[in-house]
Amino acid sequence: MFERYTEKARRVIFFARYEASQFGQPYIESEHLMLGILREDKALTNRFLRSHASVESIRKQVQEHTMIREKVSTSIDLPLSNDCKQVLTYAAEEAEQLGHKHIGTEHLLLGLLREEKCFAAQILQERGLRLLAIREELAKEPQQSVARHPEPTPLAELFTDLVQAATEGQFVPVVDRDVELESIIEILCSRYNKNPLLVGEPGAGKTSVVEGLAQRIANRAVPSILADKRILLLEPGLRGDWTNDQQKFEEVTKLVGSRVNPSQVILVIEEVQNLFAWASKSAVPDGTKTIEQALLYNGIQCVGTINEREYRERTQAVPWFGKYFRAVYVRPLDQEASLRVLMARKSGLENFHQVSYTAEALEFAVGASGGYLPERSLPGKAVELLDAAGALVKLRQGPTPNEVVEAETRIKFVSVRLESAVANHEFEKARFYSDEERKEKENLRVLREKHGSNSSAVVGRDQMQEVIARWSAYPYCP
Repeated sequence: MFERYTEKARRVIFFARYEASQFGQPYIESEHLMLGILREDKALTNRFLRSHASVESIRKQVQEHTMIREKVSTSIDLPLSNDCKQVLTYAAEEAEQLGHKHIGTEHLLLGLLREEKCFAAQILQERGLRLLAIREELAKEPQQSVARHPEPTPLAELFTDLVQAATEGQFVPVVDRDVELESIIEILCSRYNKNPLLVGEPGAGKTSVVEGLAQRIANRAVPSILADKRILLLEPGLRGDWTNDQQKFEEVTKLVGSRVNPSQVILVIEEVQNLFAWASKSAVPDGTKTIEQALLYNGIQCVGTINEREYRERTQAVPWFGKYFRAVYVRPLDQEASLRVLMARKSGLENFHQVSYTAEALEFAVGASGGYLPERSLPGKAVELLDAAGALVKLRQGPTPNEVVEAETRIKFVSVRLESAVANHEFEKARFYSDEERKEKENLRVLREKHGSNSSAVVGRDQMQEVIARWSAYPYCP
Protein backbone atom coordinates (compact mmCIF):
# COMPACT_ATOMS: atom_id res chain seq x y z
CA MET A 1 0.00 0.00 0.00
CA PHE A 2 2.83 2.40 0.83
CA GLU A 3 5.19 1.61 -2.07
CA ARG A 4 4.88 5.12 -3.51
CA TYR A 5 5.47 6.81 -0.16
CA THR A 6 8.73 8.55 0.66
CA GLU A 7 10.66 7.36 3.69
CA LYS A 8 9.47 10.40 5.66
CA ALA A 9 5.84 9.73 4.73
CA ARG A 10 6.15 6.09 5.82
CA ARG A 11 7.61 7.18 9.12
CA VAL A 12 4.65 9.52 9.57
CA ILE A 13 2.28 6.53 9.22
CA PHE A 14 4.23 4.57 11.82
CA PHE A 15 4.36 7.55 14.18
CA ALA A 16 0.58 7.94 13.73
CA ARG A 17 0.14 4.30 14.68
CA TYR A 18 2.30 4.84 17.75
CA GLU A 19 0.32 7.95 18.77
CA ALA A 20 -2.98 6.05 18.44
CA SER A 21 -1.66 3.23 20.63
CA GLN A 22 -0.52 5.68 23.31
CA PHE A 23 -4.01 7.21 23.44
CA GLY A 24 -5.52 3.73 23.65
CA GLN A 25 -7.48 4.24 20.43
CA PRO A 26 -8.77 1.31 18.31
CA TYR A 27 -8.17 3.20 15.02
CA ILE A 28 -5.56 5.51 13.51
CA GLU A 29 -7.47 8.78 13.20
CA SER A 30 -6.68 11.93 11.24
CA GLU A 31 -5.35 13.67 14.35
CA HIS A 32 -2.83 10.87 14.90
CA LEU A 33 -1.66 11.31 11.31
CA MET A 34 -1.30 15.04 11.96
CA LEU A 35 0.76 14.37 15.10
CA GLY A 36 2.94 12.05 13.03
CA ILE A 37 3.62 14.86 10.55
CA LEU A 38 4.43 17.31 13.36
CA ARG A 39 6.87 14.82 14.86
CA GLU A 40 8.58 13.63 11.70
CA ASP A 41 8.78 16.64 9.38
CA LYS A 42 9.66 19.71 11.43
CA ALA A 43 10.74 21.63 8.32
CA LEU A 44 7.26 21.32 6.82
CA THR A 45 5.43 22.20 10.03
CA ASN A 46 7.74 25.13 10.78
CA ARG A 47 7.20 26.39 7.26
CA PHE A 48 3.44 26.62 7.58
CA LEU A 49 2.69 26.78 11.31
CA ARG A 50 5.45 29.37 11.85
CA SER A 51 5.58 28.79 15.58
CA HIS A 52 6.87 26.09 17.91
CA ALA A 53 4.11 27.12 20.33
CA SER A 54 1.54 26.16 17.70
CA VAL A 55 2.91 22.61 17.57
CA GLU A 56 2.71 22.25 21.35
CA SER A 57 -0.80 23.69 21.50
CA ILE A 58 -1.96 21.26 18.80
CA ARG A 59 -0.80 18.26 20.82
CA LYS A 60 -2.53 19.65 23.91
CA GLN A 61 -5.74 20.20 21.93
CA VAL A 62 -5.69 16.60 20.68
CA GLN A 63 -5.16 15.32 24.23
CA GLU A 64 -8.11 17.36 25.52
CA HIS A 65 -10.35 16.13 22.70
CA THR A 66 -9.45 12.45 23.08
CA MET A 67 -10.97 10.08 25.59
CA ILE A 68 -7.73 8.47 26.70
CA ARG A 69 -8.08 4.77 27.40
CA GLU A 70 -5.60 2.13 28.49
CA LYS A 71 -2.69 1.98 26.09
CA VAL A 72 -2.98 -0.48 23.24
CA SER A 73 -0.07 -2.85 22.71
CA THR A 74 2.08 -1.56 19.87
CA SER A 75 2.30 -5.11 18.53
CA ILE A 76 -1.35 -4.82 17.47
CA ASP A 77 -1.78 -3.64 13.90
CA LEU A 78 -4.27 -0.79 14.30
CA PRO A 79 -6.49 -0.15 11.24
CA LEU A 80 -7.00 3.23 9.59
CA SER A 81 -10.27 5.03 10.27
CA ASN A 82 -12.49 5.95 7.31
CA ASP A 83 -11.41 9.59 7.58
CA CYS A 84 -7.77 8.55 7.57
CA LYS A 85 -8.25 6.34 4.52
CA GLN A 86 -9.83 9.27 2.70
CA VAL A 87 -6.90 11.50 3.67
CA LEU A 88 -4.45 9.01 2.10
CA THR A 89 -6.58 8.88 -1.06
CA TYR A 90 -6.55 12.67 -1.28
CA ALA A 91 -2.78 12.70 -0.66
CA ALA A 92 -2.22 10.42 -3.66
CA GLU A 93 -4.41 12.68 -5.82
CA GLU A 94 -2.50 15.79 -4.69
CA ALA A 95 0.82 14.19 -5.58
CA GLU A 96 -0.52 13.31 -9.02
CA GLN A 97 -1.89 16.81 -9.62
CA LEU A 98 1.45 18.37 -8.63
CA GLY A 99 3.32 16.01 -10.96
CA HIS A 100 5.19 14.25 -8.16
CA LYS A 101 6.09 10.60 -8.55
CA HIS A 102 6.12 9.91 -4.81
CA ILE A 103 3.73 10.71 -1.99
CA GLY A 104 5.44 12.81 0.67
CA THR A 105 4.57 14.50 3.93
CA GLU A 106 3.43 17.62 2.09
CA HIS A 107 0.82 15.59 0.24
CA LEU A 108 -0.39 14.08 3.51
CA LEU A 109 -0.82 17.63 4.83
CA LEU A 110 -2.86 18.58 1.76
CA GLY A 111 -4.91 15.41 2.22
CA LEU A 112 -5.74 16.38 5.80
CA LEU A 113 -6.90 19.82 4.69
CA ARG A 114 -9.07 18.34 1.92
CA GLU A 115 -10.91 16.11 4.39
CA GLU A 116 -12.50 19.25 5.83
CA LYS A 117 -14.77 17.60 8.41
CA CYS A 118 -12.08 15.60 10.16
CA PHE A 119 -10.73 16.83 13.50
CA ALA A 120 -7.20 17.38 12.19
CA ALA A 121 -8.45 19.67 9.39
CA GLN A 122 -10.40 21.73 11.89
CA ILE A 123 -7.30 22.18 14.06
CA LEU A 124 -5.15 23.21 11.10
CA GLN A 125 -7.78 25.60 9.75
CA GLU A 126 -8.06 27.27 13.16
CA ARG A 127 -4.36 28.09 12.84
CA GLY A 128 -4.73 29.69 9.44
CA LEU A 129 -3.73 26.83 7.12
CA ARG A 130 -5.68 26.92 3.87
CA LEU A 131 -5.68 24.20 1.24
CA LEU A 132 -5.43 26.43 -1.83
CA ALA A 133 -2.68 28.64 -0.40
CA ILE A 134 -0.48 25.69 0.62
CA ARG A 135 -1.12 23.88 -2.66
CA GLU A 136 -0.09 26.98 -4.64
CA GLU A 137 3.05 27.42 -2.56
CA LEU A 138 4.11 23.80 -3.02
CA ALA A 139 3.38 24.03 -6.75
CA LYS A 140 6.00 26.79 -7.09
CA GLU A 141 8.76 24.23 -6.46
CA PRO A 142 7.47 21.01 -8.02
CA GLN A 143 10.87 19.34 -8.12
CA GLN A 144 12.33 20.71 -4.89
CA SER A 145 9.67 20.33 -2.23
CA VAL A 146 11.51 20.70 1.06
CA ALA A 147 9.30 18.10 2.63
CA ARG A 148 9.82 15.42 -0.02
CA HIS A 149 13.49 15.92 -0.75
CA PRO A 150 15.46 16.18 2.48
CA GLU A 151 18.31 18.63 2.23
CA PRO A 152 21.63 16.86 1.56
CA THR A 153 23.98 16.77 4.50
CA PRO A 154 26.76 18.99 3.05
CA LEU A 155 24.54 22.09 2.87
CA ALA A 156 23.06 21.46 6.31
CA GLU A 157 26.57 21.11 7.75
CA LEU A 158 27.80 24.32 6.12
CA PHE A 159 24.96 26.67 6.94
CA THR A 160 22.49 27.66 9.62
CA ASP A 161 19.04 28.53 8.26
CA LEU A 162 18.18 31.68 10.22
CA VAL A 163 14.55 31.75 9.10
CA GLN A 164 14.05 28.25 10.46
CA ALA A 165 15.79 29.27 13.69
CA ALA A 166 13.45 32.27 13.97
CA THR A 167 10.45 30.03 13.32
CA GLU A 168 11.56 27.80 16.20
CA GLY A 169 11.77 30.80 18.53
CA GLN A 170 15.55 30.80 18.94
CA PHE A 171 15.88 34.60 18.67
CA VAL A 172 14.74 37.29 21.08
CA PRO A 173 12.56 40.15 19.79
CA VAL A 174 14.60 42.84 18.03
CA VAL A 175 14.14 46.27 19.61
CA ASP A 176 14.35 49.74 18.01
CA ARG A 177 15.60 48.56 14.61
CA ASP A 178 12.59 49.35 12.42
CA VAL A 179 14.51 51.91 10.34
CA GLU A 180 17.35 49.51 9.53
CA LEU A 181 14.98 46.61 8.84
CA GLU A 182 12.81 48.66 6.50
CA SER A 183 15.94 49.80 4.63
CA ILE A 184 17.16 46.21 4.23
CA ILE A 185 13.77 45.00 3.02
CA GLU A 186 13.56 47.87 0.51
CA ILE A 187 16.97 46.93 -0.92
CA LEU A 188 16.20 43.20 -1.06
CA CYS A 189 13.00 43.96 -2.99
CA SER A 190 14.83 46.10 -5.56
CA ARG A 191 15.49 44.92 -9.09
CA TYR A 192 19.02 46.30 -9.24
CA ASN A 193 21.70 46.71 -6.59
CA LYS A 194 19.74 44.48 -4.23
CA ASN A 195 22.37 43.38 -1.70
CA PRO A 196 22.32 45.35 1.59
CA LEU A 197 25.54 45.99 3.46
CA LEU A 198 25.24 46.57 7.21
CA VAL A 199 27.84 49.15 8.25
CA GLY A 200 28.49 49.57 11.95
CA GLU A 201 30.93 49.20 14.79
CA PRO A 202 31.29 45.99 16.87
CA GLY A 203 28.40 45.68 19.30
CA ALA A 204 26.15 48.14 17.47
CA GLY A 205 23.72 45.36 16.53
CA LYS A 206 24.43 44.19 12.97
CA THR A 207 23.75 40.56 13.89
CA SER A 208 20.52 41.54 15.64
CA VAL A 209 19.32 43.29 12.51
CA VAL A 210 19.89 40.11 10.48
CA GLU A 211 17.98 38.12 13.11
CA GLY A 212 15.19 40.68 12.92
CA LEU A 213 14.97 40.16 9.16
CA ALA A 214 14.73 36.40 9.71
CA GLN A 215 11.93 36.94 12.24
CA ARG A 216 9.96 39.10 9.83
CA ILE A 217 10.25 36.50 7.08
CA ALA A 218 9.23 33.74 9.51
CA ASN A 219 6.19 35.79 10.55
CA ARG A 220 5.30 36.71 6.95
CA ALA A 221 5.70 40.40 7.83
CA VAL A 222 7.48 41.10 4.52
CA PRO A 223 6.45 41.70 0.90
CA SER A 224 5.50 38.54 -1.02
CA ILE A 225 8.79 38.59 -2.97
CA LEU A 226 10.61 37.80 0.30
CA ALA A 227 8.01 35.56 1.93
CA ASP A 228 9.69 32.26 0.99
CA LYS A 229 13.32 33.36 1.26
CA ARG A 230 15.84 31.39 3.28
CA ILE A 231 18.65 33.21 5.10
CA LEU A 232 21.77 31.04 5.21
CA LEU A 233 24.63 31.83 7.57
CA LEU A 234 27.92 29.98 7.19
CA GLU A 235 28.91 28.02 10.31
CA PRO A 236 31.46 30.01 12.40
CA GLY A 237 34.24 27.43 12.14
CA LEU A 238 34.22 27.62 8.34
CA ARG A 239 34.01 31.38 7.84
CA GLY A 240 37.73 32.12 7.92
CA ASP A 241 38.62 29.68 5.15
CA TRP A 242 35.57 30.62 3.08
CA THR A 243 35.99 34.39 3.09
CA ASN A 244 39.74 34.30 2.48
CA ASP A 245 39.84 31.74 -0.33
CA GLN A 246 38.39 32.61 -3.73
CA GLN A 247 38.10 28.99 -4.88
CA LYS A 248 36.27 27.90 -1.71
CA PHE A 249 33.89 30.85 -2.01
CA GLU A 250 33.05 29.81 -5.57
CA GLU A 251 32.53 26.18 -4.49
CA VAL A 252 30.19 27.16 -1.66
CA THR A 253 28.05 29.47 -3.79
CA LYS A 254 27.80 26.81 -6.50
CA LEU A 255 26.79 24.26 -3.85
CA VAL A 256 24.01 26.57 -2.64
CA GLY A 257 22.86 27.11 -6.22
CA SER A 258 22.76 23.36 -6.92
CA ARG A 259 20.89 22.34 -3.75
CA VAL A 260 18.18 24.99 -3.55
CA ASN A 261 16.54 27.54 -5.81
CA PRO A 262 19.11 30.40 -5.80
CA SER A 263 16.37 33.01 -6.13
CA GLN A 264 15.03 31.88 -2.74
CA VAL A 265 18.36 32.31 -0.89
CA ILE A 266 19.82 35.24 1.03
CA LEU A 267 23.44 34.54 1.94
CA VAL A 268 24.88 36.29 5.02
CA ILE A 269 28.49 37.35 4.46
CA GLU A 270 30.09 38.56 7.67
CA GLU A 271 33.22 40.72 7.31
CA VAL A 272 32.47 41.16 3.63
CA GLN A 273 35.71 43.10 3.07
CA ASN A 274 37.57 39.78 3.02
CA LEU A 275 35.98 38.96 -0.33
CA PHE A 276 37.96 41.78 -1.88
CA ALA A 277 41.31 40.73 -0.45
CA TRP A 278 41.80 38.32 -3.31
CA ALA A 279 42.97 40.98 -5.72
CA SER A 280 46.61 40.58 -4.69
CA LYS A 281 46.43 36.76 -4.58
CA SER A 282 44.40 35.88 -7.64
CA ALA A 283 44.85 35.99 -11.38
CA VAL A 284 41.54 37.80 -11.47
CA PRO A 285 42.55 41.50 -11.38
CA ASP A 286 39.99 42.72 -8.83
CA GLY A 287 37.78 39.79 -7.86
CA THR A 288 34.92 41.06 -10.03
CA LYS A 289 34.29 37.76 -11.79
CA THR A 290 33.93 35.87 -8.53
CA ILE A 291 31.47 38.41 -7.11
CA GLU A 292 29.47 38.50 -10.34
CA GLN A 293 29.26 34.71 -10.43
CA ALA A 294 27.87 34.54 -6.90
CA LEU A 295 25.70 37.63 -6.72
CA LEU A 296 24.59 38.17 -10.30
CA TYR A 297 24.76 35.00 -12.39
CA ASN A 298 23.82 32.56 -9.61
CA GLY A 299 21.02 34.87 -8.52
CA ILE A 300 21.92 34.63 -4.83
CA GLN A 301 21.25 37.74 -2.79
CA CYS A 302 23.58 38.68 0.06
CA VAL A 303 23.47 40.64 3.28
CA GLY A 304 26.98 41.71 4.19
CA THR A 305 28.42 43.20 7.38
CA ILE A 306 31.42 45.51 7.71
CA ASN A 307 32.75 48.11 10.15
CA GLU A 308 32.89 51.77 9.20
CA ARG A 309 36.67 52.02 8.77
CA GLU A 310 36.80 49.03 6.45
CA TYR A 311 33.83 50.38 4.51
CA ARG A 312 35.55 53.73 3.89
CA GLU A 313 38.76 52.01 2.82
CA ARG A 314 37.00 49.58 0.48
CA THR A 315 34.91 52.22 -1.24
CA GLN A 316 38.05 54.23 -1.91
CA ALA A 317 40.15 51.27 -3.08
CA VAL A 318 37.42 49.50 -5.07
CA PRO A 319 35.29 52.03 -6.96
CA TRP A 320 32.79 49.42 -8.17
CA PHE A 321 32.08 48.27 -4.60
CA GLY A 322 28.77 50.14 -4.71
CA LYS A 323 27.74 48.14 -7.77
CA TYR A 324 27.12 45.09 -5.63
CA PHE A 325 26.15 46.47 -2.21
CA ARG A 326 24.08 49.33 -0.80
CA ALA A 327 25.03 50.56 2.65
CA VAL A 328 22.65 50.52 5.61
CA TYR A 329 24.17 52.20 8.65
CA VAL A 330 23.52 50.41 11.94
CA ARG A 331 23.73 53.08 14.61
CA PRO A 332 24.69 52.34 18.22
CA LEU A 333 21.67 52.65 20.51
CA ASP A 334 21.40 55.22 23.27
CA GLN A 335 21.12 54.14 26.89
CA GLU A 336 17.33 54.20 26.97
CA ALA A 337 17.00 51.99 23.89
CA SER A 338 19.83 49.73 25.12
CA LEU A 339 17.92 49.16 28.35
CA ARG A 340 14.93 47.99 26.31
CA VAL A 341 17.21 45.56 24.49
CA LEU A 342 18.44 44.16 27.81
CA MET A 343 14.86 43.71 28.98
CA ALA A 344 14.14 41.72 25.81
CA ARG A 345 17.23 39.53 26.31
CA LYS A 346 16.85 39.17 30.08
CA SER A 347 14.75 35.98 30.15
CA GLY A 348 17.02 34.19 27.66
CA LEU A 349 20.13 34.95 29.73
CA GLU A 350 18.32 33.96 32.94
CA ASN A 351 17.28 30.62 31.47
CA PHE A 352 20.77 29.95 30.17
CA HIS A 353 22.62 30.78 33.40
CA GLN A 354 19.80 29.76 35.77
CA VAL A 355 20.00 33.13 37.52
CA SER A 356 17.76 36.18 37.83
CA TYR A 357 18.83 39.78 37.08
CA THR A 358 17.65 42.72 39.14
CA ALA A 359 16.47 45.92 37.46
CA GLU A 360 19.45 47.68 39.06
CA ALA A 361 21.85 45.23 37.36
CA LEU A 362 20.38 46.04 33.94
CA GLU A 363 20.60 49.79 34.52
CA PHE A 364 24.17 49.47 35.79
CA ALA A 365 25.19 47.39 32.75
CA VAL A 366 24.01 50.13 30.40
CA GLY A 367 25.43 53.04 32.40
CA ALA A 368 28.81 51.57 33.33
CA SER A 369 29.72 49.65 30.18
CA GLY A 370 30.70 52.77 28.27
CA GLY A 371 33.73 53.40 30.43
CA TYR A 372 34.98 49.82 30.52
CA LEU A 373 34.42 48.51 27.01
CA PRO A 374 35.36 51.45 24.78
CA GLU A 375 36.13 49.19 21.82
CA ARG A 376 32.50 48.05 21.59
CA SER A 377 29.19 49.87 21.15
CA LEU A 378 25.84 49.76 22.90
CA PRO A 379 23.85 47.59 23.26
CA GLY A 380 26.40 44.81 22.59
CA LYS A 381 28.78 45.71 25.40
CA ALA A 382 25.96 45.88 27.98
CA VAL A 383 24.73 42.44 26.93
CA GLU A 384 28.31 41.15 27.24
CA LEU A 385 28.51 42.46 30.81
CA LEU A 386 25.24 40.80 31.80
CA ASP A 387 26.37 37.52 30.27
CA ALA A 388 29.68 37.60 32.14
CA ALA A 389 27.99 38.40 35.46
CA GLY A 390 25.54 35.53 34.97
CA ALA A 391 28.42 33.15 34.28
CA LEU A 392 30.27 34.39 37.39
CA VAL A 393 27.28 33.79 39.67
CA LYS A 394 26.63 30.40 38.12
CA LEU A 395 30.27 29.49 38.73
CA ARG A 396 29.89 30.42 42.41
CA GLN A 397 27.03 27.96 42.73
CA GLY A 398 29.47 25.12 42.20
CA PRO A 399 29.23 22.10 39.91
CA THR A 400 25.97 20.32 39.21
CA PRO A 401 25.55 17.36 41.61
CA ASN A 402 26.60 14.05 40.08
CA GLU A 403 23.23 12.41 40.54
CA VAL A 404 21.54 15.27 38.64
CA VAL A 405 24.07 14.96 35.81
CA GLU A 406 23.54 11.21 35.69
CA ALA A 407 19.75 11.64 35.57
CA GLU A 408 20.04 14.13 32.69
CA THR A 409 22.33 11.72 30.83
CA ARG A 410 19.86 8.86 31.28
CA ILE A 411 17.02 10.98 29.89
CA LYS A 412 19.04 11.79 26.77
CA PHE A 413 19.90 8.12 26.31
CA VAL A 414 16.28 6.98 26.71
CA SER A 415 14.99 9.71 24.35
CA VAL A 416 17.38 8.60 21.61
CA ARG A 417 16.34 4.97 22.09
CA LEU A 418 12.66 5.94 21.98
CA GLU A 419 13.04 7.76 18.66
CA SER A 420 15.07 4.89 17.23
CA ALA A 421 12.52 2.28 18.31
CA VAL A 422 9.62 4.16 16.73
CA ALA A 423 11.60 4.79 13.54
CA ASN A 424 12.38 1.06 13.30
CA HIS A 425 8.74 0.10 13.99
CA GLU A 426 9.71 -1.61 17.27
CA PHE A 427 6.67 -0.41 19.14
CA GLU A 428 6.98 -2.65 22.19
CA LYS A 429 10.43 -1.20 22.78
CA ALA A 430 9.06 2.29 22.13
CA ARG A 431 6.40 1.85 24.76
CA PHE A 432 9.00 0.65 27.27
CA TYR A 433 11.30 3.62 26.56
CA SER A 434 8.37 6.05 26.74
CA ASP A 435 7.56 4.83 30.24
CA GLU A 436 11.22 4.99 31.23
CA GLU A 437 11.52 8.56 29.93
CA ARG A 438 8.53 9.63 32.02
CA LYS A 439 10.00 8.03 35.16
CA GLU A 440 13.44 9.58 34.61
CA LYS A 441 11.98 13.06 34.13
CA GLU A 442 10.04 12.79 37.37
CA ASN A 443 13.21 11.55 39.10
CA LEU A 444 15.13 14.54 37.73
CA ARG A 445 12.49 16.94 39.03
CA VAL A 446 12.78 15.44 42.51
CA LEU A 447 16.59 15.60 42.44
CA ARG A 448 16.58 19.24 41.37
CA GLU A 449 14.26 20.13 44.22
CA LYS A 450 16.47 18.20 46.61
CA HIS A 451 19.61 20.11 45.56
CA GLY A 452 17.88 23.44 45.08
CA SER A 453 18.67 23.43 41.34
CA ASN A 454 15.26 24.85 40.50
CA SER A 455 15.93 28.07 42.44
CA SER A 456 18.00 30.71 40.67
CA ALA A 457 20.70 32.92 42.16
CA VAL A 458 20.38 36.70 41.89
CA VAL A 459 22.65 38.94 39.82
CA GLY A 460 22.67 42.49 41.17
CA ARG A 461 24.80 45.62 41.06
CA ASP A 462 27.56 44.06 43.21
CA GLN A 463 28.09 41.19 40.79
CA MET A 464 28.20 43.61 37.85
CA GLN A 465 30.85 45.72 39.63
CA GLU A 466 32.92 42.62 40.32
CA VAL A 467 32.98 41.71 36.63
CA ILE A 468 34.05 45.23 35.67
CA ALA A 469 36.77 45.12 38.34
CA ARG A 470 38.13 41.90 36.84
CA TRP A 471 38.12 43.30 33.35
CA SER A 472 39.71 46.58 34.44
CA ALA A 473 42.31 44.90 36.71
CA TYR A 474 41.55 46.92 39.83
CA PRO A 475 40.76 45.46 43.28
CA TYR A 476 37.11 44.74 43.99
CA CYS A 477 35.91 45.81 47.43
CA PRO A 478 32.33 44.70 48.12
